[in-house]
Amino acid sequence: MNVLTDNFSTYGEGFLGTVELTVYSSLLALVLGFLMASFRVAPVGSFRVIGTVWVTVLRNTPLTLLFFAVLLGLPRFGLVLPFEVFAVLALGCYTSAFICEVLRSGINTVSRGQGEAARSLGMSFSETLNNVVLPQAFRSVIPPIGSTLIALAKNSAIAGAFSVTELLGTYKTLSELGYNIVWTFIWIAVGYLIITLTISALFNVLEKRYGVAR
Repeated sequence: MNVLTDNFSTYGEGFLGTVELTVYSSLLALVLGFLMASFRVAPVGSFRVIGTVWVTVLRNTPLTLLFFAVLLGLPRFGLVLPFEVFAVLALGCYTSAFICEVLRSGINTVSRGQGEAARSLGMSFSETLNNVVLPQAFRSVIPPIGSTLIALAKNSAIAGAFSVTELLGTYKTLSELGYNIVWTFIWIAVGYLIITLTISALFNVLEKRYGVAR
């Protein structure tokens, strides 16, 4: 127990680092995921190709390799940013591919007649997607989006290997100070549980309020 009380500031710094990574990466993933899902169902062939390539490449690239590519590769091209920003880019882009496919599966559950009816009223593709299709699709994809963001929170642990402050990385400092490694990891696990259970609770509320009635 004393490993927590004696090093509360260390745990707190790591916990807040993981929360920030999760929040910012989730926002980026949701925005990019929505954009790529729109591309994948767009009537313009070039947009569909962009969306397909984005999803195919990122879903089949190990996240650790993507971290190496972003954190070590981009600076070679003159793009120098804090490692935290690079970590958000890597996590957000990687997760966006999964968000995209979740949204696309939800879009496919909406009957084509809905879109055809909207277009017969003179709506453009973007108006049909934003005002008719996505509101209905969103109701069916709330749980899988929540699960994807929970996975993102756990994946953020990789950032610690690239000098980014996050929760799992605190074990190095505490191990060097001689604290029991078992209790160190127990309190790290508790921190991740707090984050993931908070995300789960948030999406449970959204599902009860906006989800498909059972």
